[in-house]
Amino acid sequence: MAPARLPPARQIAYGDHPDQVGNLHLPVGDGPWPTVVLIHGGDWKWGWDRTLMTPLAHDLARRGYAVWNIEYRRVGQEGGGWPGTLQDAAAAIDHLSGLVAVDTDRVVTIGHSAGGHLAVWLAGRHRLRESAPGASPRVRPCAAVSQAGVLDLVSGAGDGLGDGACAGLLGGEPDAVPERYETASPLALLPLGIPVLLVHGGRDDNVPPSQSHGYADAAGAIGDEVELVELPDADHFDVVEVDHPAWLAVIERLPGLFDEEF
Repeated sequence: MAPARLPPARQIAYGDHPDQVGNLHLPVGDGPWPTVVLIHGGDWKWGWDRTLMTPLAHDLARRGYAVWNIEYRRVGQEGGGWPGTLQDAAAAIDHLSGLVAVDTDRVVTIGHSAGGHLAVWLAGRHRLRESAPGASPRVRPCAAVSQAGVLDLVSGAGDGLGDGACAGLLGGEPDAVPERYETASPLALLPLGIPVLLVHGGRDDNVPPSQSHGYADAAGAIGDEVELVELPDADHFDVVEVDHPAWLAVIERLPGLFDEEF
């Protein structure tokens, strides 16, 4: 018997800008469903969009998860970069509080590359000072997944990742705008108090595995729940291939992340 056909994904606006939108993919049947927020990468720069994550959204919906595949203003667009990109990610996940069929007590963020940064940053924004962009979350993830994510923006800027993408996002180098790096870098927001899964390819030439290793070491040292899955033969984009072992590693662990049993 052929699998049931998924309902069409709805495009829903969470703001007034054309890119302040997301696609809501739902399983067959009635909710509320445990929900995954998908966040695409691309150095936080305009030119990449959420269609990069659409195959993962379809796979997750077939497995019984609601999926909120979000777009956001990026560097190169009016309002993108600091602080708009961070504000958009925060507004997008908070918009779940007004959507039916999603269970806002069971939300996991999953992001790739620059989206991996945003996925873990969203899981830590309850630790932001009240005046910081994205503070005072209405929806808090119960876990986060980083797929080859940039988790230490200071070292990312020092290494020149993405031809200066970290400085491009925050509008300057760490010594020029240190408070922005303290606000935006997931490493600076530890401890998160929730499980974090890190998936990285050993042959990643875009974001070095040291980004995940450094975060895992720091989180583990202070007692945060963190697991690093490194696949020696995987590259930067293998981790978002539906049939690749890197994605299957996420799928295998996802039920436990929702149950907060890690």
